[in-house]
Amino acid sequence: MKRRHFIATSSAALAAGFLPSCSGKSDKPTLTVFTWVDYLSDDAKASFEKAHACKLVIDTFDSNEAMIAKIESGAAGYDILVPSSYAVKQLESKALLQPLDHAKLPNLANIDKAYLSHALDPEMKISAPYMMAPTVVAYLKSKLPDAEASWQLFSRPDVKGRATLLDDMREVLGAALKTLGHSLNSTNSAELEAATELVIQWKANIAKFENEQFKAGIASGEFHLVHGYAGELISVQQENGDIEIVIPKEGAAFSCDDLCIPKSAKNADLAHAFINHLCDAEVAAENMEWIGYRAPNTAANAHLSEDFRGSTILFPTDELFAKCESIGYLDDQLPLWSAAWEKVKNA
Repeated sequence: MKRRHFIATSSAALAAGFLPSCSGKSDKPTLTVFTWVDYLSDDAKASFEKAHACKLVIDTFDSNEAMIAKIESGAAGYDILVPSSYAVKQLESKALLQPLDHAKLPNLANIDKAYLSHALDPEMKISAPYMMAPTVVAYLKSKLPDAEASWQLFSRPDVKGRATLLDDMREVLGAALKTLGHSLNSTNSAELEAATELVIQWKANIAKFENEQFKAGIASGEFHLVHGYAGELISVQQENGDIEIVIPKEGAAFSCDDLCIPKSAKNADLAHAFINHLCDAEVAAENMEWIGYRAPNTAANAHLSEDFRGSTILFPTDELFAKCESIGYLDDQLPLWSAAWEKVKNA
């Protein structure tokens, strides 16, 4: 995937030309990271490998649920996991994570205190925040010239068969809850039932629920309206100026993915070094601009380009940001949501 490159040159980028790969020697320590696709810049990877004379191995997952299922099944060999915050809490509840040793993580001092006040792990006992971004709506301006920034776009008859929603229970039901004026983490049965009925209405309008093709689909004009992740849509917007990206006025998910260490990690010291590396201000800034997401790292802000810092999607107004929420941990209320999602899928 082509990522948005806001920085033409940086110290990390200049260094990348002579950073040696350490993948050729088997005697070097290995750190295995289980993460999302395209979620670490080449420069951040190379500079870590050089600094620690190691080999970084990346394995990927496409959903928190798939990652959790694999870890719960006993999959070993991973030293770092990069789940969303609510998934971190789920892993913690099953005693599958080890606590962070802050003595080995001096760069945690860079983490945004304002973000931590709302985080699911505010003291960073088991996780360090990595990247955050909103879930957004994107549409073609030529097809929907009068569109307003609202989830109600999915109710418009003129998008029938030309729209997609994420195949994600928390994102889609959460969007409907926000549309109805509720928390996207609501466990009120009446609110969730109303949200379910709204999603069923949207379902009659969309081409499908899906998590990957929305990017290529809107870029090619196959889809006129999509629900997707900001970073991915920002990257395709660079190639198609007809794409408009908005955070719906009702608010949206603005969640964070975190860095954590599984209990089964074989190389916990190197895992701590990796977390500390990614929390370095300059590394975080370069990594942010390559990925197209926002790290809650106050010290990194001074190293960001004006273009990136000026993004109204990654840095929305205070008023709109206040309407956004992180996806929370449902704990024993998960079956309530699962039943609602099953109703949507079977409708």
